[in-house]
Amino acid sequence: MILEQQVSLASAKACYLRLKLFLGEITPTTISKASSEDLNANSVSRQKVIYLKALSNAILEKEIDLQTLSLKSSDEVRKELIKIKGIGNWTIDVYLMFSLHKENVIPLGDIAIKNTIKELYSCSSDEQILEVSNKWKPYRTMASFFLWHYYLEKRNRKPLVY
Repeated sequence: MILEQQVSLASAKACYLRLKLFLGEITPTTISKASSEDLNANSVSRQKVIYLKALSNAILEKEIDLQTLSLKSSDEVRKELIKIKGIGNWTIDVYLMFSLHKENVIPLGDIAIKNTIKELYSCSSDEQILEVSNKWKPYRTMASFFLWHYYLEKRNRKPLVY
């Protein structure tokens, strides 16, 4: 998810596949042991190297236990993850949705989600977007999937599979 921050899905997938080919397996240990230069040479930006290493170190130093996050509320997960450099609300929202399968998440920091809500509901402000999304509680994750698929379909794109 760090690799997907602020880039196209195709770019993120290409970076992920290149990194996987280089490391063999992408784990906190392999990220931690890899040099910043090697990660840069494998399509990871300098900033994302910092973020990947911060997350890897937090896991290896047991500052965070990914195995227990599924037992926690979305708010508790957010409070833990936000402490890690490079992990912001968008990344947390996507993690909650795709990894923890939380039902009531909408990543309002996602440009596709925002633009689609603006288009479909004639919203012009963040407050209006939030008001529309609140109507979908407690199933905002499902609404997010529909919005993403609408966005991709309208632009004649296909969802990527890793």
